[in-house]
Amino acid sequence: MRLKPLTPDTLDPERRAVHDTIVELMVRRQPQIVAQNAQGALIGPFAAMLHFPRFGVPALRFLAAIGTEARLPARIREVAILTVGAHFHARYEIYAHEIMAAVAGLSELQIAILAIGRCPAGLTPEETIAHDMATVLAGGQTLPASTYARAVALLGLDGVGELTFLISGYCLISMALNCFDVPVPDADTPE
Repeated sequence: MRLKPLTPDTLDPERRAVHDTIVELMVRRQPQIVAQNAQGALIGPFAAMLHFPRFGVPALRFLAAIGTEARLPARIREVAILTVGAHFHARYEIYAHEIMAAVAGLSELQIAILAIGRCPAGLTPEETIAHDMATVLAGGQTLPASTYARAVALLGLDGVGELTFLISGYCLISMALNCFDVPVPDADTPE
């Protein structure tokens, strides 16, 4: 990791407020994911948010809105997030969303196949279109008209909009994770 995790006792009031917000939003609501080290410092993308609060706080608000305003089922969302993480080889994103995909009900085999960037058998049509959209958009391409029409037919226009912003948000997270070379935590002994 290229950024040193910041322990809570070393933070100025502004950063401490950000730290506490992240703990409330992410750590307590998703306890399956290791997001703090043994000293209480945030790890994963959250360390970068604390180091650069002018950008990290707006990014956090955006990601929080993507989560709190979600209307798409968790399985569809996790298919898209794992597809983005696999595209960028974002280790922490894949780690965290393998866990959340299991919570959402995807099988171990489906998760393993998504984590290597492929589309597994047994997905619903809605989940498959989420994978297809994430693959195309994360690859920097324009979504073909036929794929867009199928997505709107399956998810509705609002669902396509939600999915587009979800994919965009996790592209942002993937890039931050990769820039700062964020590792996967050892679940048995946090960093």
